[in-house]
Amino acid sequence: MKDQNISRKALVANRQSLMRTFIRPENTAARDTLVKYMEQILFGLHDFLNTHVGITEELSLKELSERYKNTLISENPEKMLADVITDLIEEIAPHAVNVASPFFVGHMTSAIPFFMVHLKTIVAALNQNVVKLETSKVLSVIEKQVLAKIHRIIYRKEDNFYNEHVQNIQTSLGCFTENGTLANLTALWVARNSRFAPKEGFEGADKEGIYAAYKAYGIERSVIIVSQLGHFSLKKAGGILGIGNRNIIPIETDRTCRIDIKNLKEKINELRKSPVRTKIIAIVGIAGTTETGTVDPLRQIGEICVENGIHFHVDAAWGGPVLLSDKYRHLLDGIDLADSVTIDGHKQFYMPMSSGMVYFKDPCKMDSIIYHANYVNRLGSVDLGIKSLSGSREANSLILDSALKIMGSGGYALLIEHGIETAKSFAEEINSRPDFELITPPELNILTYRICPIELKRELTGSNDTQRNAINERLNEINITVQRLQRESGKSFVSRTTLKTYKEHPESIVVLRCVIMNPLTDIHILRDILDEQEEIYSSFEVRRP
Repeated sequence: MKDQNISRKALVANRQSLMRTFIRPENTAARDTLVKYMEQILFGLHDFLNTHVGITEELSLKELSERYKNTLISENPEKMLADVITDLIEEIAPHAVNVASPFFVGHMTSAIPFFMVHLKTIVAALNQNVVKLETSKVLSVIEKQVLAKIHRIIYRKEDNFYNEHVQNIQTSLGCFTENGTLANLTALWVARNSRFAPKEGFEGADKEGIYAAYKAYGIERSVIIVSQLGHFSLKKAGGILGIGNRNIIPIETDRTCRIDIKNLKEKINELRKSPVRTKIIAIVGIAGTTETGTVDPLRQIGEICVENGIHFHVDAAWGGPVLLSDKYRHLLDGIDLADSVTIDGHKQFYMPMSSGMVYFKDPCKMDSIIYHANYVNRLGSVDLGIKSLSGSREANSLILDSALKIMGSGGYALLIEHGIETAKSFAEEINSRPDFELITPPELNILTYRICPIELKRELTGSNDTQRNAINERLNEINITVQRLQRESGKSFVSRTTLKTYKEHPESIVVLRCVIMNPLTDIHILRDILDEQEEIYSSFEVRRP
């Protein structure tokens, strides 16, 4: 009791306790608690998560929100470090989502290799800021090196090119960002500034704004073209860049969920003939759409862009690392024609949240977004922050560079190939079950399907439009309910979305979406997930009046 009172008296916000907390654990108990949990996390990550977190505990968001309504910050410390860590493990973790579970197959977030936690810890401890050499030094040099490594798997240029640019202080092969959204925005920012570059009487879009750019170039509108399955970050870019998100022009996809090349060509011609004078800033090809994982015909799009003098951007946030697999890199054929490419580190490079990257074929392309500030990125300096949308930024490049050394391209290839091939096996399993319907077969490692009981399949055959709509509404209700109940039960998880299909009768339907990137996810687990969905459907269908 005496020790407890001493401990409680120590919880005072004075300089002595502050310095003790700032530089080391408060006491031996706190240190022991920290070490115990950090050992579990660092060396037994998957066991730790499976012990402390299911998919998630069955507790509603409403109930959870009632626990977190205290809006006051205590003047004095409330808890010791050991108590805070215990709360994190026992009270917070069970109500988070165990994305490391092999039964969590609904989103582009998955297990990470155990060593990623070590690397992230080191990056946090070093606390480098790669905005400037004075706050990063060798980390800025390493970033340029790892950018060159990934640039090389995209563009495959000769040794002399990379020898010239890997540490060239005047050029940039790309940059790290916090996520794919900022990477896409950076690429389209460069594309916009290049399209509305300075010329006589005009200092460029960045300096004078979009209205002045239109006036200088004699136009009234500018657009970016992408398939209707484009990521919503592209619409955000339209708003931020000042062209308006209505001018992110969606092109219908074909029956394979890829951008329809015929429609793309027709749209380019239509815009050129439009009475509203229009410039196309960029065309975006997708290498792994978020909803279906499909890859646009990149080579064809690239050739169209070359022919028409249009910036070609590839959003490979998801599919980019497929380039490391000799077996499947052909799926991204034509990516080398891109002027810019986005890749996310926290997706199929299996890095911790969050990391994005953008690459440029032309090492001078990023000159169009140079910014300086006397207190940080001074004129004439070579800091990475000069050509970056972000300001302060952690050294994520160290994590990727280290991971590439630990895994090798062959290790990453094995992960990629497991996902693609397991998705193919899963598609076969879905096709073998009479109460399921495969909607989009996997090209990479994402597929969609729906529960479609055999009696409703029979009703769909030969039905008229009115009947089909009624049946599909019923199927949508079934799939929404099953997905929700499966998620709430906390054992496994698939996501859902709404897709437009291209079968005999085009229509929008609710589908279940599966993303396979966890190497522990196998066909046996996927069969269990389907079994659970069948059981859920049967249970609520029996109760339905």
